[in-house]
Amino acid sequence: MILNDNTMRGAFVAFNTVFNKAFQETENQYPRVAMEVPSGTRDETYAWLGAVPSMREWIGEREAKNLSAYGYTIKNKDFELTVAVPRNDLEDDCIGVYKPMFQDLAHNARRHSDKLVFGLFPRGFTEKCFDGKPFFCESHTPSIEGKNAKPQSNKGTYKLTPESYGAARSQMMCLVDDQGEVMFIVPDLLVVSPQKEAMGRTILMANEIHQEVNIYKDTAELLVVPELAKNPEQWFLLSTNRPVKPFIFQNRRKPQLISKDKSGDDNVFFKKEYVYGVDSRCNAGYGLWQLAFGSTGEADMPAAKTAGSAPAAK
Repeated sequence: MILNDNTMRGAFVAFNTVFNKAFQETENQYPRVAMEVPSGTRDETYAWLGAVPSMREWIGEREAKNLSAYGYTIKNKDFELTVAVPRNDLEDDCIGVYKPMFQDLAHNARRHSDKLVFGLFPRGFTEKCFDGKPFFCESHTPSIEGKNAKPQSNKGTYKLTPESYGAARSQMMCLVDDQGEVMFIVPDLLVVSPQKEAMGRTILMANEIHQEVNIYKDTAELLVVPELAKNPEQWFLLSTNRPVKPFIFQNRRKPQLISKDKSGDDNVFFKKEYVYGVDSRCNAGYGLWQLAFGSTGEADMPAAKTAGSAPAAK
């Protein structure tokens, strides 16, 4: 094939078509746990997190609540992925050979949002959220005006078992907001590493456990996340059935394919390479901590706590 700017434009159209098709066909997991927020600037501040009040009886005048009680900012970051195609390959009509490469390029670009969101899970034990505490913390304290609020916890240390799952579930359902009102949280998603898939399926799908009726069957769905394989013992219980989610994916600019394939480009002149790349601007952060429970999975649950009512999910 004779290579010039016209033929290279045709090659780019072919590559871009393959890229866009593969990009659309690749599914994301992050919408299960994160709300996507479009961004129009360098960063976004979520002052309303944790400050949306409950309905009250209307007596006298309306009471306007201050939604700037907290300030949590997510800064957008730039991301890129670049590949080079030898000029000789295109000159020898090998365009079809590179189709899988551009499909994989699209797959990686699409799944990058999953990588950002699920990368927050293990870091949530140390990284801070809107109230200045680590996202998974034993001492979240609601700002209840005129009251001495007791600390609340969404962090555990017990390994994933039916008992620790039940304790975490009860703990989440008892959480209160900044007005001291019960938040009516019902966890509906158990997130585990591939190594804990069998235990997760047992808790949520088995009819019996240890020859007893499994009272936790169908109480949540199971999500197995490959990104958690580096922290196999950690497990997470989430409430995802309301508009606000436990995590935030902030999208400034979606991934798009661009090229440096003109005969006068330095990469073509000096290296005999056509360069193609994907770039985007986005980031991920923490939403409401009340909607997520995380356990490090490092401790065994004491035998004395496995009988009777569910204990605190330490």
